[in-house]
Amino acid sequence: MKLLTQLQNRFRLKAEGAGAWNPLRHLGPGLLVTVGFIDPGNWASNVAAGASHGYTLLWIVTLSTVMLILLQHNAAHLGIVTGLCLSESATRHTPAWVSRPVLGTAVLAAIATAFAEILGGAIALGMLFRLPLKVGACLTAAVVAGLLLWNSYRVLEKVVVGFVSLIGLAFLAELAMVHTHWSAAAVGWVRPTAGQGSMVLIMSILGAVVMPHNLFLHSEFIQSRQWNLQGEEAIRGHLRFELFDTLFSMGAGWAINSAMILLAAATFHRHNLAVTTLEQAASMLRPMVGPAAGVIFAVALLCAGLASTLTAAMAGGSIFAGIFSQPFDVRGATSRAGVLVTLVPALLAVFLVTDTFRMLILSQMVLSIQLPITILLQVYLTSSRKVMGSHANDLLGGSLLWTVATVVIVLNLMLFWSTLG
Repeated sequence: MKLLTQLQNRFRLKAEGAGAWNPLRHLGPGLLVTVGFIDPGNWASNVAAGASHGYTLLWIVTLSTVMLILLQHNAAHLGIVTGLCLSESATRHTPAWVSRPVLGTAVLAAIATAFAEILGGAIALGMLFRLPLKVGACLTAAVVAGLLLWNSYRVLEKVVVGFVSLIGLAFLAELAMVHTHWSAAAVGWVRPTAGQGSMVLIMSILGAVVMPHNLFLHSEFIQSRQWNLQGEEAIRGHLRFELFDTLFSMGAGWAINSAMILLAAATFHRHNLAVTTLEQAASMLRPMVGPAAGVIFAVALLCAGLASTLTAAMAGGSIFAGIFSQPFDVRGATSRAGVLVTLVPALLAVFLVTDTFRMLILSQMVLSIQLPITILLQVYLTSSRKVMGSHANDLLGGSLLWTVATVVIVLNLMLFWSTLG
């Protein structure tokens, strides 16, 4: 408690008309976004990376998280300054022939994301209760729809933060049960390597961490608080403390994503075991780690599936509503239509799946292909003085964001090249 009090005192700020406040009160939007990149698609990509390449692909988690911090921080700035989410801003500040196709691809990305999340939740229910995949998928979608229809932002924040906490604790428990080669992990986190056949995994991890729908989602969560109405001094204060939320939340996501690869490297790769399904991963953990390992793995996967399906549906609803210049409000007809446009095709796609593990990985790769489109849109908007006024990106910030966009585009080109080869 003493440490918490010291942190609160250190970051306290007086804002005109707002009273005393501190960054701990601002935790929430970032954590809601975090659950999006510890989703079942991530699990498949990370488990496959750790099982087939050991600790060597940890660097892409580090690189992706650094890029994610820059992008999410920038998306949050858009929401704080303008009071509009990324989708609304695109509709208002770009011509329809630009905004409609761009936002259309973003809705498709949200559907691809929801597909992976529903599939992951169904797999987890199958592990825990032996439910058929289709039944588990319907239950996952139904629970998420119920949470969205009958709860507010604040309640949803608490639900999602609870899920993130359970996932983090589960992986801490799993890592405590295995022998991790920490020196190899330390090298893997900072030294880029791309072994034979690793390009698809690299791109799937990138797409699973820097997710297009999360950029829309973060600006939506931020703008819902309408901090732009509190005056310039308050806006500057909120901009400063939003960075605390982003760093803390993305750091938590980096740790959990890394833990997935560490666990797979310390178990499957160490024993030269190939992993082709998440169910197989859970069953193999039991004899190698202990009888509780498989249950912990499945419970954490269920939490990830439910929470990330929730945020994917909200993102789809936000993007869809923004096309019609409306903020996300699940009580409104347009937002509800957007949620259904996201969840229904995703659920139907699950019914057609034969190879669940491969489809989870490919769904994340699809996100990485759409990602440059969203990044270019966001950088254009946040660099515009017409949109952001004095808070438009400066030379350094703009250069960093354009560098991120270039890296993502180059990696996509490398993926296509490796596929053609």
